Amino acid sequence: MKAVLHTRHGGPETLEEAELPDPVPGPGEVLIAVRAAGVNRLDLLQRRGPAVLPGFRLPHVPGTDIAGDIVALGPGTRSRNAGDRVVVNPTVACGGCPDCAAGHDAYCESAAVVGGNRPGGYAELVTVPATHTHLLPPGTGHVAAASLPTAYGMAWQALVVRGELRAGESVLVHGGGSGVSMAAVHIARRIGARVLVTSGSPGKLAHMARLGADAVINNRTEDIAARVREATGGAGADLVLDHIGPALFQPSLHALRLRGRLVFCGDTTGSTAAFDLPHAFHRGITLLGAGSCGYADFGAMIDFCLGDGGGIEGDLEPVVDTLLPLSEAAAAHRRLESGRTMGKIVLIPGTPSPPPPSPARTESGSPVTVPAVP
Repeated sequence: MKAVLHTRHGGPETLEEAELPDPVPGPGEVLIAVRAAGVNRLDLLQRRGPAVLPGFRLPHVPGTDIAGDIVALGPGTRSRNAGDRVVVNPTVACGGCPDCAAGHDAYCESAAVVGGNRPGGYAELVTVPATHTHLLPPGTGHVAAASLPTAYGMAWQALVVRGELRAGESVLVHGGGSGVSMAAVHIARRIGARVLVTSGSPGKLAHMARLGADAVINNRTEDIAARVREATGGAGADLVLDHIGPALFQPSLHALRLRGRLVFCGDTTGSTAAFDLPHAFHRGITLLGAGSCGYADFGAMIDFCLGDGGGIEGDLEPVVDTLLPLSEAAAAHRRLESGRTMGKIVLIPGTPSPPPPSPARTESGSPVTVPAVP
């Protein structure tokens, strides 16, 4: 099979095409023909080095966000059939440690991550446990499905699992234009929340407004807290989702209402945040860390996005920034590193099979489609 891998750490130039033996599914596994693979920051971090996941080894095939077609079953696999169109839950917990036994599999220290510390989706074929595949409804294309696992999983964990966002509440989302921020807008609006988005880019703010944000705020030129109070009738936001880190941590606290919740899940601008303790405890602010989705939470997110047999509908249609062939994985990494993306970057290892992917919106609003096999 064709694959893209890296044998050393470094820049995008370390990604190279290679011919590898076709993987063989083991007991309880399925072999998937990859039709679309999302590009994530984890791919960049693992490539640059040192690796952030235990068990990582070179050479490595990246790619945690995978959608494709099952082409073979391993011994004893009965829950899936050849031809099934699926999206992959990339995190495979050990199932035997105390955290897994307690239902906290998201914190399993021995977890295997497809594309993280085991071969991933930058390839024509990949093997995964059948239990970690979810069937795609007829209306959902591979490209849209491959945009879900990481971005929507993180947004779901932050907004729903940890933040407990409810209809009628207001949520402030930082980093407009990123995959996580767009996923958060989609999820929050479907829940029935009012959504405010910040960014330092006027272009990204305009895009987020088109996507459905109720208010947009320039975090470089405007007072975030003042603008949030203005948009919420003076109360402040019920919830802030911050995947940026220390740069906006204190403004996030000031933007919250009394007893508001700040959910944080990223460190793009650094790993240490300083903030005004008296302000936080006098106003009863709750700080909530959000990590990866566990098995049950991931399944709930997929059901929310793909449930009722109808596939991804208009208010949850992922936005694709760039669609590239697998051979241009290095260009995909450069694009993500540029900070100019608005939505997901998706790689196509070959040509998707019928039915053709539903149109996925680009930053310009025009559809991106990939032709189906005749």
